[in-house]
Amino acid sequence: MSDREYTDAEIDAAVTALTDAERLRDAQDLVTRAAPSLQRVLNQALAEGGWFGELHEKAVREAAGGAETAARERAVRTLVADETRLGMLVGVAVGFELARTLASDASTTEGD
Repeated sequence: MSDREYTDAEIDAAVTALTDAERLRDAQDLVTRAAPSLQRVLNQALAEGGWFGELHEKAVREAAGGAETAARERAVRTLVADETRLGMLVGVAVGFELARTLASDASTTEGD
């Protein structure tokens, strides 16, 4: 795997390629096998990044404590969406590094 910079067009093409069901299924199979380990890495990255510290707890309290039902529901939806985006971004970063590590390990093994 190369450490070169990718163009926006290359990134867009790669993301588009993920719509291929077979290719995505292969990636899902890999993630399923690695899920327990990846969950630990994700939790550690989120904790070390401070994303689920006091600010998160404050957001949870604010979302749960609102007086108006509609405002509480909106706050909870926003909190869940923010956490989902954050988890996705950290997960993608972990995925990129996992792919780089696997490719590096494979090329090292092949050279033996």
